Amino acid sequence: MITLTGFGKDYGDFTAVENLDLHIAAGETFGFIGPNGAGKSTTIRFLATLLRASRGQGEVAGCDVMADPVGVRQSVGYMPDNFGVYDGMRVWEFLDFFAVAYRIGRKDRKQIISNVLELLDLTHKRDDFVNGLSRGMKQRLCLAKTLVHDPPVLILDEPASGLDPRARVEVKALLKELRKMGKTILISSHILTELADCCTSIGIIERGQLLMSGPIESVYRQIRRNRLVDIQFLKNEEAGLSILRSSPHLRSLEMKPGGVIVELETGDEGLADLMEQLIREGVRMRSFNDRDPTLEDVFMTVTKGIVN
Repeated sequence: MITLTGFGKDYGDFTAVENLDLHIAAGETFGFIGPNGAGKSTTIRFLATLLRASRGQGEVAGCDVMADPVGVRQSVGYMPDNFGVYDGMRVWEFLDFFAVAYRIGRKDRKQIISNVLELLDLTHKRDDFVNGLSRGMKQRLCLAKTLVHDPPVLILDEPASGLDPRARVEVKALLKELRKMGKTILISSHILTELADCCTSIGIIERGQLLMSGPIESVYRQIRRNRLVDIQFLKNEEAGLSILRSSPHLRSLEMKPGGVIVELETGDEGLADLMEQLIREGVRMRSFNDRDPTLEDVFMTVTKGIVN
């Protein structure tokens, strides 16, 4: 549904993105991860036909980004990281304005606007002036205007930026609902916790280079060479620490109140053997948890050696 091949963008002598290859399948929610200035917005603006590539090419919903920008725009709902609203417009008028821009006929616009308002839980704000809305409501409204022409692809640049925790939860719920509707979604963010539970695949970009991409579980497996185990002791903590420190699988050990986090180079059998040894030696444990990696773990592992 979205493909980039050898995409690069220069601004004078500065290379913002270099040789980026990317494929996002239909129905995916793809998280584009990287710090500010990594090249996310440059890539997204190219896919949204708002800037030209210095080299390479892109395709969205079967349309060439540079050769057929009108076709791309008909297939894409684009939400920029910074957006404005028009003073003096009511919510329904704002959506009607964009519906007209997408050449939706007068007889269809009223029902489409009602449907979009209901989906985004904005029906009760229909007649409010847009400049009087809270930031969270404006964010919803901007997302609503990307949906008026029912595009198969959504490109959302930092859609939860600046929102309070409740509003961020609501945005994530909306993204999940849109994916159930069959939308292909590209969402960028530098806040990793925003993407962890709503993406099916991710790509990590740093200094204009795509370092890793793929299904989120596959990426987790690639970086999980070692196991992180969180152990809470109940009795015989010193004996437990002695056993852990003597393990040939130990790679690191971090103390914490009441327990320890250990990094072990081993598989499931090794973990089972270690737990059995601890119990056999009389070490009582409140918990022994094999900790799953987080997006923060993935990012720090992948960018190690890239970030100064």
